[in-house]
Amino acid sequence: MSRRSLLPPAIAARRRAAPPGPPSLALGPPRLLRSAGLRFAVLFAAMFACAAVALVAVLWWATAGAVDRQTDAAIRADAVALTERWREAGTTGLIEAIEDRLATDVENESIYLLTNAEGTRRVAGNLDAWPRGWPEASPWFRTRVLHDSLLVEARLHRLELPGLRLLVGRDETERTQLRRLLTEGVVWASGAVVLFAMVGAWLIRHALQARMRPAFVTTAAIAGGDLSSRVPLSGRGDEFDRLAQTMNIMLDRIGTLMEGVRGVSDAIAHDLRTPIARARAKLEDALETSASGESLRAAVEQGIADLDAISRIFQALLRIAEAEAGARRAAFAPLDLVHVLSDAAEIYEAAAEARCQSLTTNLPQRLDLVGDRDLLLQAVANLLDNAIKFTPPGGRVHLSAAATPRGIEVAVADDGPGLSPEDRGHAGERFFRADRARATPGSGLGLSLVRAVAHLHAGEIELEDAVPGRDPPGLRVVIRLQGA
Repeated sequence: MSRRSLLPPAIAARRRAAPPGPPSLALGPPRLLRSAGLRFAVLFAAMFACAAVALVAVLWWATAGAVDRQTDAAIRADAVALTERWREAGTTGLIEAIEDRLATDVENESIYLLTNAEGTRRVAGNLDAWPRGWPEASPWFRTRVLHDSLLVEARLHRLELPGLRLLVGRDETERTQLRRLLTEGVVWASGAVVLFAMVGAWLIRHALQARMRPAFVTTAAIAGGDLSSRVPLSGRGDEFDRLAQTMNIMLDRIGTLMEGVRGVSDAIAHDLRTPIARARAKLEDALETSASGESLRAAVEQGIADLDAISRIFQALLRIAEAEAGARRAAFAPLDLVHVLSDAAEIYEAAAEARCQSLTTNLPQRLDLVGDRDLLLQAVANLLDNAIKFTPPGGRVHLSAAATPRGIEVAVADDGPGLSPEDRGHAGERFFRADRARATPGSGLGLSLVRAVAHLHAGEIELEDAVPGRDPPGLRVVIRLQGA
């Protein structure tokens, strides 16, 4: 059965219907409404329009509004002065004051009318009759009056005096023209605001699309299978460049992981092929040549041991993958690292004695840490196992730990052959084994697990000579972890 035939029918149909190639970057009308660039452009246009409306409102209040306030203030002051004149000199003095004001009114803007209490008989002023449609409840109003044989717009104020009715006002013809000019200016300015807002919104949307297009093109190329594509930088150092740098770092990391996956796949195929083939050959040979049940049993046991070694390799790979993915953070808990190190030393002390080696420790009273106890124990056990494996008989393996300003340091030193600077650069890669270690049993995953555990605990590992200048120099592996 082919791989395509294993897909569910709905998924297979979608895959057959989907056109090949990278996704299109064009924005049609439906997608345009969901465009972030359009939303930013509309937001800019709205803010620009609000700012323009506020500016126009302030200008209107400062011009037309100021003229209206000045007119009302002048009328009110004139009315108060005439009232005081009436109190001092009576009706005769009030009539004289009105005639004096009309005689000195060069601009011919003042409006006065003094009538009897009923408003039926004119006593003084430049209006022939009381205006019609006067609101009785309000002393202020605007209306059209016949002033010097012309029908003009006037602002008027009424005062009730004993037996008299006084009307004081101003001709607003020029002010009305000024207000009309201001209104026309506001309308034209509003049209210009809308035009500039639309142009600015289009420019912002175009600029956003232009800055984001390299990222779109790069992601489309990667979706099409070109993993070497990277987002070009503009050199401005702005938010888009920082986003592009982050994307490039992510793509480099993905590329590194993909190379690692390919390398691991090749290493698994190479390193597991031999033990699987050896186990199969032994079992076939035992099946064909074993003359007794004991020899057949021994061959089966040897095959089981080879398969167990393969299983351990897969288990180590699984633990490394879990540590690198952070899947074991749920098991983090406060612990005393000294107890973990003491347990590891106790486990491997017998193995060191069997090889005529000495395992010594230098541990403090307590080292508080938040981490995964099982993984930390496995990492230290891998270091001790490697140290014992490569230390010759009569040598020494030393386990130490201390709290430093940089965190907690755990070190394992041995008297083995050590690693060359070139090999140290590859140490920690999966299935990597130095030339000196080819004849030694192992899978090349020990330091990979140690490095993954250190990174899971926000730490790192360092490899150095145990005793610089000595031949052989030995190896000292340091794990630095973040303390509690």
